Amino acid sequence: MTLRIDILTLFPDMFAPVLGTSIVGRAIAQGLVDVHVHDIRKWSVGRDAGGHNKVDDRPFGGGPGMVFMCEPLSAAVEAVDAHDPRPARRILLSPAGKKFAQHDAAVIAESQRIMLICGHYEGIDQRAIDELALEEISIGDFVLSGGELPALAIVDAVARLIPGALGHQDSAAEDSFSKTTDAGAPLLDCPHYTRPREWRGHIVPDVLLSGDHQAIARWRLEESIKRTRQRRPDLESLHAQPLEGEASMLQGTVGLFQSGSCCTSTVLPGRNAHERSHT
Repeated sequence: MTLRIDILTLFPDMFAPVLGTSIVGRAIAQGLVDVHVHDIRKWSVGRDAGGHNKVDDRPFGGGPGMVFMCEPLSAAVEAVDAHDPRPARRILLSPAGKKFAQHDAAVIAESQRIMLICGHYEGIDQRAIDELALEEISIGDFVLSGGELPALAIVDAVARLIPGALGHQDSAAEDSFSKTTDAGAPLLDCPHYTRPREWRGHIVPDVLLSGDHQAIARWRLEESIKRTRQRRPDLESLHAQPLEGEASMLQGTVGLFQSGSCCTSTVLPGRNAHERSHT
């Protein structure tokens, strides 16, 4: 069944350019994912002093900024929820939430329906978060003006994992965080090369032209491990195991290699990306 994604936002015009483009646009056009964008201001509680549909007010206890009010948000969530009989996983995009990772994208891609709620202002009245049972998710340790860009990031990450969205069925399995060691440690993707063989004095590694599929797979794994250790030492499950020991996992994977181009790659064994990976 097609995954339905409902996006609740104060700025619906931000979504059309991205949702109609590239992999996400193709996935929607093919009916692999069904995305609906809703303007929360339709459920406002009147007009503010500037004549705008009112959805926010000053915080109790004082302080800067404004707070998203309970009533317009709850009315929007409940009304949109009634558009489809399937229960929706309600996700609030918030810097205070759990970090979104590749594993989360994979779980959502197998779901029937999710609702992405774009936070704004100084925050959302906590009573609405509690009453609506909103799951708070963050895309990283930084603050944006609203949840619109994080919502688009999640839609993109999820859409490309739905079978048929990518040009090759194994493309997503070779991505950073989807590729893992045998112990389940998430890895960044290895370096990639294409024609010409020499460019401005830089040469493509000989192993990639060797036609030895096991050697190519070993090189790619080793490069992924090196890159992950250099750039993402926080991915804790790499341990301090010697590189040679980690690469030895390939000894039992010869059966995964297929004859053909020297650029043939292999899907490495292991679990999905570690939950604490960042995006």
